[in-house]
Formats: sequence, structure tokens, C-alpha cells
Amino acid sequence: MILVLKYIVPKGYVGVTIFPFVFLKYKALKEDVVLLNHEKIHLKQQLELLIIPFYLLYLIEFFIRLVQYKNMYAAYKNISFEREAYFQEAQLDYLKYRRLYSFLKYL
Repeated sequence: MILVLKYIVPKGYVGVTIFPFVFLKYKALKEDVVLLNHEKIHLKQQLELLIIPFYLLYLIEFFIRLVQYKNMYAAYKNISFEREAYFQEAQLDYLKYRRLYSFLKYL
């Protein structure tokens, strides 16, 4: 379910996925198929890890990357879940052939 709630989306971002919702900052972003595909990849990741473990692993990896890169944005961009989503977001049929736990390739 896609909702436009700009106050839920953190500053500097245009969308965030919290299963089962995709929150967007602006209504016009509902037409951005690449962004929506990126967020759908996150929905798939969250489902395959049974939701709560996804968030735990996401945070753990974020803090590991923060120590590694000493920069919050670089840490975020290098989380395996984000790397998969950014790398595959323009492949609009990606979720049709994506294998389980594909984010592990991006560790």
C-alpha cells in the first residue's frame, strides 16, 4: 500500500518502506516506477526475513558500515539491502526472477 505522508519520510529521502506500507514524500512520486520498484524490493526483503529480523539486520549492518565508513550517508548506501535495491531498481522485472536472499550478494 502506497501512502503519501511527507512527515514520516526522513529529511533527505523521498520514500521509506515499513512493511506493508510504502511512504512517499510527494504525490507525484507515485508515478516514479524506478522509485516504486526500489521500495518493492525492500518489501520483498522484509517479507523473506519475516519483517522484524529485517529491521534488526538493517540496523546492525548500518552501524557496522558507520564504523567502516565514518559517514552516515556512505553507511546507508553500503547496507546490503540498499545496495541490492539501488543496483536493481531500474530493472522493472527484477522481482519476477529475484532469488531468495539475493541481498547476500551485496554484503
